[in-house]
Amino acid sequence: MDETGDSSVLLVARCLLAGLFLWSGIGKINGYDEIGILMQQHGAMGLLLPVAISVEIAGALLLILGFRARFVALALAGFCVVTALLFHANFTDRSQMFHFLKNFAIVGGLLALYVSGPGRMSIDGMSDGPD
Repeated sequence: MDETGDSSVLLVARCLLAGLFLWSGIGKINGYDEIGILMQQHGAMGLLLPVAISVEIAGALLLILGFRARFVALALAGFCVVTALLFHANFTDRSQMFHFLKNFAIVGGLLALYVSGPGRMSIDGMSDGPD
């Protein structure tokens, strides 16, 4: 695939990954009280909910734009690892095991984005020149 094709695929990949975080962040806003209670039940302070919302929404928007994309990919990967370990580590529950594995699959995609970079169709790509 040529450079434009590669960059197009990376743009789609960034948007697909970002969509998960955007959807999740907006969902946390819509179910703010319930999510706060859930966080407290898992031993996390409810005061961290605004931080989680900010990380998800800001991270999603930055991924879509491709601004500081490598850093954002690593930060979101770390966020996914922490949330998997805090909220989805009940391996006797098949649903939680699925969410645990899903989080780590997302980490894999984010690490691949970290390695590849965001491509030319990004703010980073326009300022860095050719990858």
